[in-house]
Amino acid sequence: MILASASLGHWALPGLAALVYGLVALAGKRLSARAARVSLMLAWLLHGCAIGQDLFSTPPHFGFAQTCSITVWLMMTVYLVESQVMPQMKARLALAGFGTAVLLLTLAFPGHPLPPTHSVLLPLHWALGIAAYGLFAVAVVHGWVMARSESRIRQGQEADAGVPLLKLERLTFRFVAAGFVLLTATLLVGTLFGEALYGKAHLGWRWDHKRVFALLSWLVFAVLLFGRWRFGWRGKRALRMLYAGSALLLLAYVGSRFVLEVVLRTPA
Repeated sequence: MILASASLGHWALPGLAALVYGLVALAGKRLSARAARVSLMLAWLLHGCAIGQDLFSTPPHFGFAQTCSITVWLMMTVYLVESQVMPQMKARLALAGFGTAVLLLTLAFPGHPLPPTHSVLLPLHWALGIAAYGLFAVAVVHGWVMARSESRIRQGQEADAGVPLLKLERLTFRFVAAGFVLLTATLLVGTLFGEALYGKAHLGWRWDHKRVFALLSWLVFAVLLFGRWRFGWRGKRALRMLYAGSALLLLAYVGSRFVLEVVLRTPA
């Protein structure tokens, strides 16, 4: 009975948050702007509490699903802040759908207990990496909204972004630049302090799956930002590079953790 109650309690927060997100995603167009915003804030708060429940439980649990969940929560945080300044931004239905999906994912794949660590750098390393994930995810959402609105304009329809395209483009690349800085810091911390982080003696860079994809992602974003600065890259070329770099970054950690947890069923 006690175990059943504990299990039910663990499911309550993410399940309730997923329910509220789902209601916004399904009925968002019929809700008033105020009702939709209040519902999203409630879902965001419940979502944050669910993340805290995983990270501060005894022992804390983490995995690929939790990484996706935190990334979407950061996306929602940015959106809620942006919507105060630009209430016309239209992305809440897509974000609510993402929120529902990742919370259901965490219920299906609760992750593995985190091993104890004596390094204060490991939480910093993870925080930098997840923050980079979140910023690039926000950039992808902005880029998608921008591409959709540009396509509607070319077809002679009204743009549905709710924000001028040039402003949306500037925001997109600001998020890319901020994410690139955090990704660079993540790679540097992992390279310089790898032994202190993971307790494994090694010199320099280890060419494993996660690091190869992370480095490839870093190179794509570096080329994108240089091309944007030097040659003024924009439009489909820039968006394709943004999507490619984000996909590589997704494979770097989430992809490797998915293989370990779901395919190989190992906690390492």
